[in-house]
Amino acid sequence: MSDFSSISPAPATDCDVLIVGGGINGCGIARDLAGRGWRVVLCEKDDLASHTSSSSTKLIHGGLRYLEYYEFSLVRKALQEREVLLKSAPHIMWPLRFVMPHDPSMRPAWMIRIGLFMYDHLAKREVLPASRSVDLRRHAAGKPLKDQYKRGFIYSDGWVDDARLVVLNALDAQARGAEVLTRTRCVHAQRDADGWTATLQGADGNKRTLRARAVVNAAGPWAESFLRGVAQSAKGEALATKSLRLVKGSHIVVPRLFEHDHAYIFQNPDKRIIFAIPYQGEFTLIGTTDIELTGDDPGAARIAQEEIDYLCTQASRYFEKPIVPADVVWTYSGVRPLLDDDSGDPSAVTRDYMLESNTTAAPLLSVWGGKITTFRKLAEDAADEVGRMLGQSSAQRPAWTDGAFLAGGDLSAWIGAAKRPDDDFERFVSAVQTKYPWLYGHLARRLARGYGARIAELLGDAKSFADLGDEVAPGLYERELRFLQDHEWAVSAEDVLWRRSKLGLHYTPEEREQVARWLLQQQVRVKNN
Repeated sequence: MSDFSSISPAPATDCDVLIVGGGINGCGIARDLAGRGWRVVLCEKDDLASHTSSSSTKLIHGGLRYLEYYEFSLVRKALQEREVLLKSAPHIMWPLRFVMPHDPSMRPAWMIRIGLFMYDHLAKREVLPASRSVDLRRHAAGKPLKDQYKRGFIYSDGWVDDARLVVLNALDAQARGAEVLTRTRCVHAQRDADGWTATLQGADGNKRTLRARAVVNAAGPWAESFLRGVAQSAKGEALATKSLRLVKGSHIVVPRLFEHDHAYIFQNPDKRIIFAIPYQGEFTLIGTTDIELTGDDPGAARIAQEEIDYLCTQASRYFEKPIVPADVVWTYSGVRPLLDDDSGDPSAVTRDYMLESNTTAAPLLSVWGGKITTFRKLAEDAADEVGRMLGQSSAQRPAWTDGAFLAGGDLSAWIGAAKRPDDDFERFVSAVQTKYPWLYGHLARRLARGYGARIAELLGDAKSFADLGDEVAPGLYERELRFLQDHEWAVSAEDVLWRRSKLGLHYTPEEREQVARWLLQQQVRVKNN
């Protein structure tokens, strides 16, 4: 990292950059800027990753289907990022092989082969194997499918725990000096020639006034409304120059449909695709839909019965055992903030991002669109642009995240030199079980997945389960809950059970209530003290 001691001091402000939005883009930008020596404050009105960033299909992928829309630049950018990300945090990301059963009525085999050839060669691969054809009558992936699917194609992408990816970026930003404020809404931001005066309001209603040299609008589905309501210009000019199309993507989770570790990509008669992905050991994740929202609060997006029926119907076209709505054990919906390009089909709207700079007075950068796979590159481009607007070139404050680990991602102290991300993680699990032999296998793996090398911070010198405190719910002990409160901004049971982990999927309603009650008691205890 560069030596910033020679850089002239900034004007008297609370921070250089105020970032509004605690999703993957906001936290990624905060991390990159803080790592370049900028003074950063990030505010998020809810919990980190409360909305779109915890409601994705959870894939690190190039977007094979975008080739049909000639989005070659987006696909190349995403393909280049896959292995950068996989190496940065092997505990929350890993390679995943996808099976595409061939349905001649959808797309001819020659077209798929050409698409997969491009997918293999648009960017360099070191970890992920190339695509190939497969005889589904002999491969394990063919077993749960209908007999009519005899041929298929296999290719590589990656999987990510999306909500934890956001938290790890926030942790790295904080470690590099950023102030991360959750449950803190930016209720007003007034621009003048020299900076921004922002009013931040916490969950308790208390307000704080903050001066920033620049503002980054990374509010996701609320990016347009932030510019139309919260942010006020110095001279009364309109700040919103772009329009968003809000597209709801919904997913269903059903009991495990197959035993192998591959995922499926299915082509549908409407030319869309859906995925069926191994999920949390006991389940299969199926998604996604594309439903345009008009006039609805993005935070209130929920799956509709028609979407459940659609996903069940399309998946049942391929699986031998039909999937019916009664099989669904959990659903979630996210709202994609896509830049309006006048496309009639929501599926055809570009998933690429755009950064809009406004320097008519104090700098303002708005983030439009984007996808989770390209968040690091988006953050790098945004940090370059913020630096330029503040008078510092990228040569003076250079990019640094390519090749850098995310929080807990450096496993070298446990396993030595890195090799392959998936193999490295398995070696790490073995090392954790060696150091903590009293941890049973399932819990050791879950904690290794969740915290990576930070597991040492969580467990410390614990010698037995007695050192973890009471077991609040199966496999969830007081020590971990306190760690999430103290180090990961967790407040509610939803934060813990559905974002910091997916334990809520494995617990009964009564067990989920036990976690909520424990957290509430802790809040009361803190308030009384």
